[in-house]
Amino acid sequence: MENNYLNMDLLRFTTAGSVDDGKSTLIGRLLYDTKSIFEDQLEAIETASEKKGEENVNLALLTDGLRAEREQGITIDVAYRYFATPNRKFIIADTPGHIQYTRNMVTGASTANLAIILVDARNGIVEQTKRHSFIAALLGIPHIVYCINKMDLVNYDQKKYEKLKSDLVGFSSKLKTKDIRFIPISALNGDNVVNRSSKMIWYEGSTLLHTLENIHIASDHNHIDCRFPVQNVIRPQKKEFHDFRGYGGRIAGGVFKKGDKVTILPSGFESIIKSINTFDGEISEAFAPMSITICLEDDIDISRGDMIVRENNQPISSQDIDLMVCWMDEKPLELRGKYIIKHTSKEVRCMVKNIQYKMDINTLHRIEEGVQIGANDIARISIRTTKPLFFDNYSKNRNTGSLILIDEGTNNTVGAGMIL
Repeated sequence: MENNYLNMDLLRFTTAGSVDDGKSTLIGRLLYDTKSIFEDQLEAIETASEKKGEENVNLALLTDGLRAEREQGITIDVAYRYFATPNRKFIIADTPGHIQYTRNMVTGASTANLAIILVDARNGIVEQTKRHSFIAALLGIPHIVYCINKMDLVNYDQKKYEKLKSDLVGFSSKLKTKDIRFIPISALNGDNVVNRSSKMIWYEGSTLLHTLENIHIASDHNHIDCRFPVQNVIRPQKKEFHDFRGYGGRIAGGVFKKGDKVTILPSGFESIIKSINTFDGEISEAFAPMSITICLEDDIDISRGDMIVRENNQPISSQDIDLMVCWMDEKPLELRGKYIIKHTSKEVRCMVKNIQYKMDINTLHRIEEGVQIGANDIARISIRTTKPLFFDNYSKNRNTGSLILIDEGTNNTVGAGMIL
């Protein structure tokens, strides 16, 4: 049983939506109805709900960890929650709805396979629905589930749901997301979250939990383009491993097999994979996102930041890079400013050559005149790096197509970039 549990699929998903759309309540409901909370946690939120004079248990209190969040009833920071069912393991990122916390939403959503975007059945599509849909599409999240929440407050009206669904289909057709789904729910009462709703017999689709458990995520990773950024060179220097030299790291794309002919970048030297090792021993093939150690037939000078790829399938190599950046720092982005870049396992310095435009996230228009990029802004910029990076377009590979910018003086992460 334990082995099956370790081998189970892991789905990372994020929740987004406008303030008071019920994101935290929905996560509370998922945890509560799948029996994923401890009795003392339940007692604590029951007591807190009673103190506030609330009739029902306030399930939102399960995720709002900061005191300010509990007092104001809003989500400020990203709250990560873990739970499992017999079919799959889950990591949830509960992200804020407020515009001033866009960077927190980007952080929580950057590794997600799926985004749940909540829409209040009474209010329909609002500014934040558009913003969060755009950010989910920009971050390349493969699956979006629109949960039409608070159906209890519109008397579980089918016409209201169908109208909202058709509005969302029209809006989301502009996004580049492959898989978009719709579920009518009441997070407060639990309709169609874990259990099917007896109040919406007209809805014939899956519940939210059934969707989360069964959505196909194996093909979300790029298994075509082989990319292995070297994180460290492993030389144990022990008698029994006297001549051992391996290259450790996490596969960023593709499938590597023993006997494969590979090319090492930037040197361009070629070799053959002698063995692939993991914590549990040697294996014959490995794929993204596994962490492995590769041993080669030849002794080649390879160090951290180099990349092992296939001879006829290589990433782009360039010092001039265009990217969409979500700016995270209070100090604005400086034109001709110098920053440190971390990309896969490589660290280089760069200069901002050009700020092409800033996105107005509410209208999805581009602002090109007199642009200043401040905290939570999303913009398209061009940079030049001190050494070439080996990368793919973000839409092709989220691992080799993303990077972070770091302020040289403070060592703070100031931006998250998606290479175009």
